[in-house]
Parts: sequence; C-alpha cells; structure tokens
Amino acid sequence: MRLHGGGTLGTVLKGGHVVELEPALVERVDLRIEGERIVERAPDIAPRPDDEVVALSGKLIFPGLVSAHHRLHASLARGLAEPRAGNYQEALENGRWRYEAALDGDAVQVAACVGGLEALQCGTTTLFDFHSSPKAIAGSLVRVARGLHEVGVRGVLSYAVTDRKGALGREEGLEETVGFARKAKGRFRGQVGAASLFTVGPEALAGIQEALAATGAGLHVPVAEDPLDEKLSVERHGAPPVTRLLEAGLLSPKSQLAHVGHLAWAELAQLLATGTWVVHTPRSNQQLEVGYAPALKFGARATLGTDGMAADVFAEAQAAYLRSREAGQPIDVLRYLANGHRLASQSFDFPVGPLREGAAADLLLLDYLPPTPLNAGNLAWHVAYGLGSRHVEAVMVEGTWRIWARRPLSVSPSVVADQAREAATAVWARMSQG
Repeated sequence: MRLHGGGTLGTVLKGGHVVELEPALVERVDLRIEGERIVERAPDIAPRPDDEVVALSGKLIFPGLVSAHHRLHASLARGLAEPRAGNYQEALENGRWRYEAALDGDAVQVAACVGGLEALQCGTTTLFDFHSSPKAIAGSLVRVARGLHEVGVRGVLSYAVTDRKGALGREEGLEETVGFARKAKGRFRGQVGAASLFTVGPEALAGIQEALAATGAGLHVPVAEDPLDEKLSVERHGAPPVTRLLEAGLLSPKSQLAHVGHLAWAELAQLLATGTWVVHTPRSNQQLEVGYAPALKFGARATLGTDGMAADVFAEAQAAYLRSREAGQPIDVLRYLANGHRLASQSFDFPVGPLREGAAADLLLLDYLPPTPLNAGNLAWHVAYGLGSRHVEAVMVEGTWRIWARRPLSVSPSVVADQAREAATAVWARMSQG
C-alpha cells in the first residue's frame, strides 16, 4: 500500500462499485488516481508497471463526506455536565461560553486533532469549522489547521466575530478570521465568521462587511438556532438577524447560515432568494432542545452540519431524514449530502465530491454488504437505514491514504486520546476556577 501519491505513480481502484449522490449512481467501474486528483474512470483500467493496485471485490467507493458547520473546539467538552438553564441564553452563558473562555492555544490544537481524527474515522473528509476561543484568539485558526493537518482532514476555517467581549475582542476576531483567510492554502481555506447576531453590533457588522470585501471569502454564521436569537437581536439592535444581514448586504451564494430553525416564512424566503447555503444541524438541535427545524423548506442549497457533536455525517444524515419524516416533511437526503460537496467545491474552486476525472481524490472504501439489492433507485434508503461509520474501512484525502484497514496512518489514536484527556482536564479545571 502506497501512503502518498506523487509524480506519475498512480493508484488504481479495481473491482469496486462507485457511488455518486445526485444524480444517484451505483456503478461497477475502476478509478485511477495520480497526485491529488482522480485522472481516469473506466470499466476496466489497465494498471501501469509502478501503480498501486487495490482490488476491492465489490466494495463501495463512496465520496468523502462534508460537515458544513462544525465546532472542533467542542471536542474537549464531551462528558461535561449539562448546565442547568432556564432558556437558550442561560445555556450559552453557563455552558458553551464558559467552556470557550477556558480554551488556550494548546487545547485548541489538541481539540482539532482529536476531532479531526474522529471525523476521518467516520468518513468525513471536509470540515467547515466555526471557531471561538475568546482568551486565545490570535493564531487560533492556525492551531486548528495544525491539528487537522496532523490527521489529514480538509478544512474551511472561520473565527466567530462578536462584540460580546468588547471592541478589543471584536477587532482581534476580525484580524484572526481575515488573516487566516488571506494565507490559507492547500487543504485549507478561510471564511469570515460571525457569532449569533444578538451578540454582533453595528460596528462588528461593518467590520464583517470590510472583511468579506478584503478576502473574497464567504460568511459563516449561526442564525435562529432558538427564538431568543431573534428576540434579543430586535431588543439590542433594532431588527431580527436576517433583516440585519440583508440590510448590510452580507448574504450571497458564498454565505452559509447554520441552524435556521426559527424563521418566519417571509424571512426564510428572503434568505433563500439570495442563494445563501442553509446548514441543517438536527442532532445539535435535539441536544439543545431548541425545536424542529423545517428542513424541507430550506430550498435547493441546503446541506448538513454536525455542530458540536461528533463529526459523523452518516449519523447526521440519518437523524435529519428520520426527523423530517416524523414531522411529515421528508427531505431528499442524497441532495443534502451532495450539497456538502457543492459547497466544498465552491470553497476550494475545484471539484470535491464527484468521483470523476479532475476531481479531488477524497473518497471512502466501505465494506458494506447490502442485504438487499443496491442501485441508484434505492441508494437513499440504504443511506438512511443501513450505511454508517462502522462500514468505513479506508479513507483517502487528496490522493493520500489517511486510514487503511480502519487504522489511522499519520497519528496514533491512543496518543491523540491521551493528549486530549490531558487538555480537557486542564480546560475543565479553568472552567471551575472562572
């Protein structure tokens, strides 16, 4: 097994069934990979003398999955006692914000590494990370990128700009998100992040406008996760979140809004008309008890994010589909997954997801043995009811095997876990002191 692509040496995947999501396709076909890209797709590819040949015997070749809204820094919060809260604002103040204030640079990097490894093991190869560490802002996105680089995950990173810590915190957040967006390359890109809009005042919105113009990047912001988001935005800033974003000219096809669970139809219609991506986070919604997000109404540019949960997009897709059926509004789960690839392709400016010539070689080998026929017509049901992270046998990102035979190749899982436990213990101790 060759760990790294390069030069004219290639990897040929033979005898597998290639899966594509929209339009749905399950096809017995070979793939040839050179460097970071897929260079050939054909029914029977003849290997060259120095090629690595992987005989798949009918296994599935599945596109690497995308989480369009994730919080890697939350990786060290697992196991913390749930805070007592009377409402959403108290849950933030007593839980998420206290935890984020206890993060230092080392914890940020360790959290990214352990969270990225977990993502990889679940078949998630691209993360849109939404970061916040108000007492360790400078250089925090580079620390996130270093953690992800250790395990080989692709990342689009942003810092959550907010006025919650005053003008200095706001300006540091803007500098961090702009600085990273300008220098990100390779497996990394930057976005301009904004925290929940009730914590973002006019000065911060103006700074975000300037940041978007300066970088050409897209906006990443959570909106309407809870009804209090709109209520507090009106009380503090005179208008609901979507109205403020529209008036500031911040919504475009490069923007992505996460959660979007509590918008009136008129606001949602205005949002969708801008071409903004909408990121559905069903497991996080359930965990915070913020109610059901009407995912069927999220339009043609809706996708999935794992927020502070494990970055298991298979599990997120199944939760999204089952919750939508429970609500009587069943979604097209394959479109939701495929839109993650479209968003990633837009961010990296080359195809990420479609297993075709010229696309990034980001893919999974799944040892899924379907108990019933598997074809394009019923692929969605296999995704919704059968496929899962337990079937991930190997993962390739950018033409490099990152997991083989379920074993991570660039890091030791036990070492990463030890480092994470040590960092979590320190973060939790700082929380108890502050």
